[in-house]
Amino acid sequence: MGPARTPIDDLAARAAWDRLRRPVWLFCPVSCRGVYANPPALELWGAESLDELLARDFSNLSTAVRTRTDRLRAQTANGEEIDESWTFYPRGQPVTVRAVISTVVLADGRDVLLFEAAPLDVEAEERRAVEALRHSAGPVGLFDGEGTPLFANPAAYAVYGPDKGFLDRFAETAEGQAVLAMALAGEETGVLHAMKTRSGLRWHHLDCRPLPDPVTGSVSILLNERDVTDRVEAEAARAAAEQKAAMAEARQRFLTDMSHELRTPLNAVLGFSALLLKDGLTPAQDSYAARIHAAGDELAAVVEQMIGLSLREEGAALTDGAVRALSPVATPHAEPAPAGEGEGGLRVLYIDDNDSNRTLVCCLLASQGIHCETADNGAQGLAAAARGGWDVVLMDIQMPVMDGVASARCIRALKSVASSVPIIAVTANTLEDQLAGYAAVGMNDCVAKPIRPLELLEKVTAWAATGWREEWPGLRADVAA
Repeated sequence: MGPARTPIDDLAARAAWDRLRRPVWLFCPVSCRGVYANPPALELWGAESLDELLARDFSNLSTAVRTRTDRLRAQTANGEEIDESWTFYPRGQPVTVRAVISTVVLADGRDVLLFEAAPLDVEAEERRAVEALRHSAGPVGLFDGEGTPLFANPAAYAVYGPDKGFLDRFAETAEGQAVLAMALAGEETGVLHAMKTRSGLRWHHLDCRPLPDPVTGSVSILLNERDVTDRVEAEAARAAAEQKAAMAEARQRFLTDMSHELRTPLNAVLGFSALLLKDGLTPAQDSYAARIHAAGDELAAVVEQMIGLSLREEGAALTDGAVRALSPVATPHAEPAPAGEGEGGLRVLYIDDNDSNRTLVCCLLASQGIHCETADNGAQGLAAAARGGWDVVLMDIQMPVMDGVASARCIRALKSVASSVPIIAVTANTLEDQLAGYAAVGMNDCVAKPIRPLELLEKVTAWAATGWREEWPGLRADVAA
């Protein structure tokens, strides 16, 4: 029977179909129910009667069969006919038929699928292979040497729609041409490609190879696809995150180095110019020193602004109280004594590899009557701290031989009261995570470079006055010994 686009005479057609020996049936793809079946079709479907067949609900079809039904409906909507094989399982046994499928219009206006079938003798293994292919979750297609579709399983129809050619599936036509040429030449094609699907651009792993067309014997191309979009996107996200982290780490290293290299000489400029301003200079010399100090202050402000802006790319920021965030221990408050009034013999150990910094801090502390001794690196500082007798240890961070973090960690591991001495970091490296690192090894506070004399003197005197020796757990045992 040919396709009909005008309503058929149901009664006359059914009377004619009832006399045929080949199975004929009508199926509504919308309601997923049978509409009519002649006696051979009832036999094929394993139904006792037409009423029994029409009562069956096929709405719970598998995804593959549902997709195939939708494809037939779309491909025959304009009067076309489809000729293909179908396998049924009446009474649990497979029966394969060759069916011509078309769309007809019933008298009530419904579009239904007309199946006209003839038995087809198919070997058992072939039937198993065909059914496995039809129910496969991955798209499988067969194309001729030019890329024209010869066969597509239901999964391929669901992904691409009807009759999509080989090249039309690729996001880049040139890639499809290359894959087709490689497959025809028998070369390996198991790589990822971006494919145009009904769901948008997806990444598929392709296995494409030549084989003889089982019908004509000519060269054809079998395309087996696997959607790996989720894996590709996850790997891309991970790579992007790693790249972002590497860039952030490199930027922080740059900020740390820049901060150290700029703040260290600024520390000397501001510190020594401040000392000169207190040294009874001539009016002209006093003016020169004041200009030097003011210029240093301006440069220090520019450095702080540059570092602050860079941190806000990073999604971080230094707060005004960042240098006070080293421990939950807040910095004790104490006013420094006026110049010339001694501090009761306070002894401070300052560890720094920069000679100008050591000289400056010694001068600032000496102006308040505080005795200060120095060490050139963390290892020397550890040896000096272990001897004890210090009220406060001032610790630079970036030093040769042993850095300030390692030195502080070793001081805290000493088996004597010297392990509890307050340690104040004196450094240009004052990013939030750096401050957290200092706290983690037992440092108590931080003075940022360039050093502000008032802040330095306030923190030294405050930490020295905390009575930390009395709080050391091993003090009584030491005294008894």
